[in-house]
Amino acid sequence: MKKLKPVADAGKGMVAVLLPDTTSSTRYVDYDEPYLKRALKAAGLSSSEYKVSNAQGSDDTMKTQADAAITQGASVLIIDPNTPAGGAAIEADAKSKGVGVVDYDRLTLGGSKGRTYVSFDNVKVGQLIGKGEVECITAWKVSKPNILVMDGAATDNNASLFAQGYNGVLKPHFDSGEYVKVGEPAGTWTPSVAATTFEQQYTAHPKMNAVVTPNDDNANAVIAQLQRLQIPAKTFPTTGQDASLPGLQNVLKGYQCGTVYKPISQEAQAAVAAALYLRAGQALPKSLVNGTTKDSESNTEVTSILLTPIWVTTDNMAKTVVADKFRSASDICISQLSAACSSAGIR
Repeated sequence: MKKLKPVADAGKGMVAVLLPDTTSSTRYVDYDEPYLKRALKAAGLSSSEYKVSNAQGSDDTMKTQADAAITQGASVLIIDPNTPAGGAAIEADAKSKGVGVVDYDRLTLGGSKGRTYVSFDNVKVGQLIGKGEVECITAWKVSKPNILVMDGAATDNNASLFAQGYNGVLKPHFDSGEYVKVGEPAGTWTPSVAATTFEQQYTAHPKMNAVVTPNDDNANAVIAQLQRLQIPAKTFPTTGQDASLPGLQNVLKGYQCGTVYKPISQEAQAAVAAALYLRAGQALPKSLVNGTTKDSESNTEVTSILLTPIWVTTDNMAKTVVADKFRSASDICISQLSAACSSAGIR
């Protein structure tokens, strides 16, 4: 980031970051906000030249925060919208005022032209979840898999991309009759809703013995139900993403097959780099951009910086999230997991 100081010096105005909530994932508070602030500071911006806000799940709050930032002199918005409609409204207003936009983590469907999208390859995220489920079904010797497929919220474009990935992996197994798909109910990012949905589906489909869960928080809610039902470890596969502390611990406990690790520090740095080039009125270097992403709402291709996700299991946890200091061994390895951590080489 220090190498971008000349770009920062060439720009004018504030960089305003708009984050969506604190409930759909702990990542926004634990990682995105501090990593974004660290990257902005490391690039040479003073505390008066950037601002990070969280909308607490409200489109209206995010619009108010965006309006305030633009009034205060923001020349670039880094936005992770609560909903596509809410994000698109903010971006339309920003464009009308000459303010640049970086879509962060989630693509804003119907967003402004000329924006840049920074995220992970979210279809790949879904593929890792699907492959992890398949590998786990084999490793845990699940007989006649009856699988519930759970999705993220329908308002989140990433949830659609995740589903595209894991459904693509699982479809041949369903088509051949090797696996049975018991259902794919309406999606959510609210763990309590996920728990209720799972409970209802389990009652309706008593032969269910595996579930695709799209993130660690939803998986944790489902796993609590499995434990309530006294279902043993390594018999009922679940999946996840975000490499959250509960997710990693559930992997070690044998209730979750794995979790998708997305090095958020890299994502934050890429978003800040894109914002600084926009702020300076300079074209993004070809070395930074590595693709485009289809905005299905506007039928346009959005310039994209897509990072690579990693599937984490007990086999590589020590070499990935722990080695990267994303999660510490002391936090992961509570007393009841000391043996599992030792076996996984986590010290």
